[in-house]
Amino acid sequence: MSVTSAFEQNYRCYPVAFIEKAHLEKGDKVIMPPSALDRLAYLQIDYPMLFEVSNPTSGKITHCGVLEFIADEGMIYLPYWMMENMLLREGDIVNIKNASLSKGTFVKLQPHTKDFLDVSNPKAILETTLRSYSCLTTGDTIMVAYNNKKFYIDIVETKPSSAISIIETDCEVDFAPPLDYQEPEKPSKASISKKRPPEDQAEEETANKVPKFSAFTGSSRRLDGKPSTESIVEASSSLLKHHKPEANETNGSTPSSSSSRKHCGKLVFGSNGDQPSHATPKIETKQKEQSQEEQPKKGEETKFQAFTGKKYSLK
Repeated sequence: MSVTSAFEQNYRCYPVAFIEKAHLEKGDKVIMPPSALDRLAYLQIDYPMLFEVSNPTSGKITHCGVLEFIADEGMIYLPYWMMENMLLREGDIVNIKNASLSKGTFVKLQPHTKDFLDVSNPKAILETTLRSYSCLTTGDTIMVAYNNKKFYIDIVETKPSSAISIIETDCEVDFAPPLDYQEPEKPSKASISKKRPPEDQAEEETANKVPKFSAFTGSSRRLDGKPSTESIVEASSSLLKHHKPEANETNGSTPSSSSSRKHCGKLVFGSNGDQPSHATPKIETKQKEQSQEEQPKKGEETKFQAFTGKKYSLK
């Protein structure tokens, strides 16, 4: 750009609401005086016309487009959000220069509040709003009006330069987390492992209250109606103990009685002490006969035999 194509002028700034152009608050268009148009017509500048706006006091810089040249001489009307970004008040002096910006390829936005992400279609609303903008500058804060609300969004990053033109261009848009966004706190693992759910605690309490089942724990009953405190095992063992000696008596009654009777019934005198062992006295033979007669009697007591008595005839 040659020197003859440069445009630079100082103006006093006022909000667009002063000339009843409040609808311009939804974009970055400014109103300049007619003398600026006469000067620009003789210069070789790029169209659409873009300008650099700077505050000599604070050093803030932004960029904008122009809509009309109907302002009073020496004055310029700016959207109020632009004046806030530039730290300008009514009647302050601003410096205006023409600028040539490259077309943007990428822009990163950051909403001030997370309410903007809760709207039905934030992407469509943003596309509609940016149609009123001719350029974007890194560090600016733009305003998006929707459903009687004003959402402020910061321009975090722009590519390929810090100021880009968004007229008739495809630009990729990315969102950063809102300024008031807070990450949810993650519960600690120790508290999760120590605390058990109330359902498990209730099941454990009920399990402790309910007694465990144990079989055959009741008291035993006799068939004759008499109470018995002995268990089934003790009763069976006692029956076996009582039954065994009886069997021994029945099976081994002959040898035990005979042996006892042999020792008790044997009489030895002084004159017969030298007799041989095979010579048995008469007394011993009588005792043997008596023992043999007593054996069937004991057998009859232990075992019943039918029709074993004496027989009688009717004759």
